Amino acid sequence: MIIIGLTGSIGMGKSTTAEMFAGLRAPVYDADAEVRRLYAKGGAAVAPVEAEFPGVAPEGAIDRVRLADRVLGDPDALARLNAIVWPLMSGAREVFFQRARSQGAAIVVLDIPLLLETGGEKNVDTIVVVSAPPDLQRRRVLDRPDMTPAKFESILAAQMPDAEKRARADFVVDTSRGLEAAREQVAVIVGTLLDRSKQASESR
Repeated sequence: MIIIGLTGSIGMGKSTTAEMFAGLRAPVYDADAEVRRLYAKGGAAVAPVEAEFPGVAPEGAIDRVRLADRVLGDPDALARLNAIVWPLMSGAREVFFQRARSQGAAIVVLDIPLLLETGGEKNVDTIVVVSAPPDLQRRRVLDRPDMTPAKFESILAAQMPDAEKRARADFVVDTSRGLEAAREQVAVIVGTLLDRSKQASESR
């Protein structure tokens, strides 16, 4: 089973690209969705995160805006948050892998925004970075509700520069040319990886 690490900075189109992989029958583990489950009322992260950052769960669920205000721009606070959340996510990833294996999946995708920033590339077979020009990225992000230029800059500061991500990628999906072009790029990546896997199996 080939493990793809899918990543990209905010506003690059990573979630849409993940859906394209899913459309080609590649199961996708969505790290953001798992965090949302952990932060929801009754989620395993609510109590420990509230204990570390009092006031971020006023109604029994993590208020992500309040939490972002406490950790963005503060590397120490972000590290303390990650130390709580990452171990909780590992169990969900293992369940995902077990289900994918039982389904006979040839390729799986780990959709992880901070894959490279956290050293997660060690756990994948190939890295796919989703990218777009900076001006397009900025327009996409600032069109989001409750987003401000200052918040956008704080998020960018916590992420590896796009140029460095692209330099470390095995494949890059350019989302600036429209959905169909991106879909074609994803199909080429899947085809290439399956061909390589087949050739490797035949040479054994």
